[in-house]
Amino acid sequence: MAATAGTPGTPRVLRAMNDRAALDLLLAHGQLSRTRIGKLTGLSKPTASQLLARLESAGLVLATGTTEGRPGPNAQLYEVNPAAAYAAGLDVTPERVLAAVADVTGRTIGRYELPTPGRHPGIPVVQQVTDALDGAVKAAGLARADVHRLVIGTPGAFDPNTGRLRYASHLPGWHTPALLDELAATLPMPVEYENDVNLVAVAEQRLGAARGHGDFVLLWNEGGLGAALVLGGRLHRGWTGGAGEVGFLPVPGTPLVRQVTKANSGGYQELAGSQAIPKLARRLGVEEIPSGPYAEVAAAIVARAAEADDGPHRRLLETYATHLATGLASLVSVLDPELVVLSGASLTAGGETLRALVQAELEELAASRPRLVVGDVHEHPVLRGALESALATTRDEVFDTSR
Repeated sequence: MAATAGTPGTPRVLRAMNDRAALDLLLAHGQLSRTRIGKLTGLSKPTASQLLARLESAGLVLATGTTEGRPGPNAQLYEVNPAAAYAAGLDVTPERVLAAVADVTGRTIGRYELPTPGRHPGIPVVQQVTDALDGAVKAAGLARADVHRLVIGTPGAFDPNTGRLRYASHLPGWHTPALLDELAATLPMPVEYENDVNLVAVAEQRLGAARGHGDFVLLWNEGGLGAALVLGGRLHRGWTGGAGEVGFLPVPGTPLVRQVTKANSGGYQELAGSQAIPKLARRLGVEEIPSGPYAEVAAAIVARAAEADDGPHRRLLETYATHLATGLASLVSVLDPELVVLSGASLTAGGETLRALVQAELEELAASRPRLVVGDVHEHPVLRGALESALATTRDEVFDTSR
């Protein structure tokens, strides 16, 4: 944007602000002409020309072609240089480590999946991370040193006070106190760690159903039941990083669980988690329960129920919606969010039918009445959130032309 009256800073800082505004516009719109950039930023044609020349010289933008099919002379088009920087993300589960590399425009250019050998892996965690990352880097045609930043998403959360992973006993090898130091010593780029559900919220805020919203709750139900809390536009992680571990939330309808972290269970998880859905379906007379991993089975049951929407299938959806709304009522009563995003296969499989039922139940159970929506980011949302988080910091560093 053009500098306004009263804006503090030196000419160098003001140029950097305009540079960043132009780069953000190019990221949002794709190819733009000098004239269009000038209109969108409020800059004069000479200033826009100088800006583009400066960014092209710095390797941040490319002249890519010209406008065609319009009256008058063709205009030069510009776009962000995809090779200006690269970032990587990892999505870690007990079954596999999924890695991807994206260029600075956000386009995924390399992906790799590393299966992990059960609960007692013979491969050290540091090697799992480097093997997965190197696989994605190789697929992208890059070297490890080309990656500016890596964000790792895991279940649970790394406690900032101790540096240890909490709330994720099902991830063997990830709980050693020296793990973060070992990864930092092994990898040439800065590494950040984030809860997987928080990263889904990042993906939905940047690309999906929560775009433009600064206060929302994302409820995730897939391998586990969890939530992400975005307040004032920022993730709320809590003192130990455990904000949103709502699977442990005591709720009516389930026994009170004590020492929940040792039991690795809790009221809301037992009431509405994916593993509760096959049991609920059998109790309500739903036939032909598929076999397989419980998260996949739960999603298949919910999808079939939403499609049939009659008899026991309708009763299943209504009961499941009540169970979901029971826990959500506590969250929205405390947080009063603008929006609730339903994400994870066991929620998105129900589509609009399940969403409407949960919305109606929540309005009966809570004074606050946020709007409920189904998440839009369906393909590897944890990994997409990791990439978006890594890219945001990478762009801040690479696009800062005031240095």
